[in-house]
Amino acid sequence: MSKKFVLRAAAITAASALVLVGAATSASAHVTVSSPDAKPGGYAKLVFRVPSESDTASTTKLVVSLPKDLPFASVGAQVKAGWKVEKTEEKLAAPVKAGDVTLTKAITTVTWTSVPGGVGVPPNEFDEFALSVGRLPEGVDSINFPAVQTYSDGEVVKWEELAKDGAEKPEHPAPALKLTAAITPVAATTNETKSGSGNLARILGGAGLLVGLIGLAFGLRPRKP
Repeated sequence: MSKKFVLRAAAITAASALVLVGAATSASAHVTVSSPDAKPGGYAKLVFRVPSESDTASTTKLVVSLPKDLPFASVGAQVKAGWKVEKTEEKLAAPVKAGDVTLTKAITTVTWTSVPGGVGVPPNEFDEFALSVGRLPEGVDSINFPAVQTYSDGEVVKWEELAKDGAEKPEHPAPALKLTAAITPVAATTNETKSGSGNLARILGGAGLLVGLIGLAFGLRPRKP
């Protein structure tokens, strides 16, 4: 068995492994929400992580919807250079008690729009957009924040599908904040990195094993006299 063939097989296997890693990374990228201090009944900073899943277009607009059935008495939006932020207030269908106040109207959407001449979120990059809200509701495990992402080429992606028990994860899930165990952006990044590294190690390890088996099989093959 020639060395050239073994090296070619190794190259093909490694390339296939990298393709699998890239596909897994792309599939996992979506708009998410996390918080470093979310607790039921308290105030919290919500961090929305927004990736631009495009090779050519930038994210130029993000609309985040806040729950109307569990409204916040206070909503503060992060001011970002290169972005215009707007809050939309609506009258509620019925008064809702939030903490020690009763609300008849509340902020229901927050919109960040890239200003003219701004770069938005460049292709294949990400940015974070924050809100300061309160009080968080008590007696619930999580809160959904449907979001709409608009690209510079006109594409609109709606992250609003709700995960159902026992069903596969939706293609465009709505950002969901877990209140029972708040997750910080740093911890989320660390976990994602560890998970990604683990998956990469498993894939490359399997690829190495396959190449080794191929080499062993050809090495043990009886040679012609």
